[in-house]
Amino acid sequence: MDEMERIRLEAAAFRGLVGHLRERTDVQNIDIMNLAGFCRNCLSKWYKAAADEQGIELSKEEALEAIYGMPYSEWKAKYQKEASAEQMARFNETKPLHARISGHV
Repeated sequence: MDEMERIRLEAAAFRGLVGHLRERTDVQNIDIMNLAGFCRNCLSKWYKAAADEQGIELSKEEALEAIYGMPYSEWKAKYQKEASAEQMARFNETKPLHARISGHV
C-alpha cells in the first residue's frame, strides 16, 4: 500500500466514524468520553488542529459543524441532555485517560 492509498483509507474510515456519530444522536458525548476518552468535540478539535497544521483557515465553529453535520448550538438544543451526577463523577474519574486534545487532561 502506498502513502496515498493509506491516506484515502484513513479518510474513508474517518468519514465512516463521523457518519456513525451523526446518526447516533441518542449517544451523549459524556458517555463516549467516559468510555473512550474522546467525543465528538475532541474530533472537531483534532480536525481543527489538522487544518491549522496545514495552513487551512477553519474556525472552531466550522470544525464543530464538520463533525456534527449542523451548527453545534443546534445539535445541543436538539440532542444534548443534562449530565447526571453519576456521569459527571465518572467523567472526573476518567480525566487522566481523556484525549490530550479534549482540554480535560
